[in-house]
Amino acid sequence: MAGRKTDQSSQESISPDRDSQERARPAGRREEVLRVASELIGQNGYDGTSMRDIAGAVGILPGSLYHHFPSKEELFVEVHAVGVGEFHDALDKALAGETDPWERLRIACRTHLGQTLRLGNRVAIVQPDLSNTSDDVRGRLIEVREIYEDRWRALVDDLGLRPEVSASLCRLMIFGAMNWATVWYREGGQSPEEIADAFVAMLRDGVAQHP
Repeated sequence: MAGRKTDQSSQESISPDRDSQERARPAGRREEVLRVASELIGQNGYDGTSMRDIAGAVGILPGSLYHHFPSKEELFVEVHAVGVGEFHDALDKALAGETDPWERLRIACRTHLGQTLRLGNRVAIVQPDLSNTSDDVRGRLIEVREIYEDRWRALVDDLGLRPEVSASLCRLMIFGAMNWATVWYREGGQSPEEIADAFVAMLRDGVAQHP
């Protein structure tokens, strides 16, 4: 430890100043860290992105990053929550004032599909592979996801489906179709809005309860 102190004396004389700068602007820097982390994890995956990578891209010392987030897992949970929050905000704006259940579903599908395709690589942030996370982190990610999916449960419950139709399977089918769009979607064909409209039209013709 003594040798390390001697070797890094010049760095240690600088570090407190940089640390104090980080503490002086926590909100803006924290947002920047979240943005950069989202981009890097989207590009390289969770396992392929280190705290040192994120700190370097932001332009701060790795130790300074831990003033904002005590671990990479904590950082990822917040990055995920921010990403899902963007979907919440988009739904709030798109659904404002609309009351018809099927129209609300159509608008919600347009919004979710559009947001998903705009994310590109960053879709891994809001649709993470939970199999590679610890039990604690997995539970927290699921809690965030469940709040968003509760909105879709309500949307589907309001549709008036036939009694024998499972609302849960209906919702999962919708999500499965939209969330895999990043794999099969190709520009130049139908627009995201047209695809969402077609999904809902097929769904309504097949499962709506008619008088």
